[in-house]
Amino acid sequence: MREAIGSTWTFQLIIVFILIFASFLSLVISYSKAFSLKNEMLTMVEKYEGISVDNLSKGYEGNAKIINNYLRQNSYQTQGKCPEGWYGVISLEENESNNLNNYDIADGNTKYYYCFQEETYKKNESTTNVYYNIRLFYKFNLPIIGDITTFKVEGQTNAFIGNNQRINNKK
Repeated sequence: MREAIGSTWTFQLIIVFILIFASFLSLVISYSKAFSLKNEMLTMVEKYEGISVDNLSKGYEGNAKIINNYLRQNSYQTQGKCPEGWYGVISLEENESNNLNNYDIADGNTKYYYCFQEETYKKNESTTNVYYNIRLFYKFNLPIIGDITTFKVEGQTNAFIGNNQRINNKK
């Protein structure tokens, strides 16, 4: 009888450690994916000197379409809350007019796919530099239990002299 009870406890202890390891592995994989998506987004924002939307009447295409397509192709579906005053992307899909104006100023309660904030500062009297803060989200979920919670991954671009077609021209 002792051996049966002892082996049952050992078996339960092994199962608990396997579940803890699976949880940790799931969390690390989700974080790694979100972190690499965030880094690629920062690279795109720096390459195109800001986040801008399509405005074909003024003759330029924005890079918001490129960022959203990249996230869609990488099966990014996680949503989270953005700080008030930041811009939040409502949808990664194009709207009817082929423009990607699917963003809004965050109110702190609505869930968005990703958030960004443009910060400006004067380097000197003639030069104003811009940098962007970006926030993506990732979920901690287990196959049987489901979604447990949502975490955020934040990053910041290097300072650059921004273009004139930035997202702030929307409103």
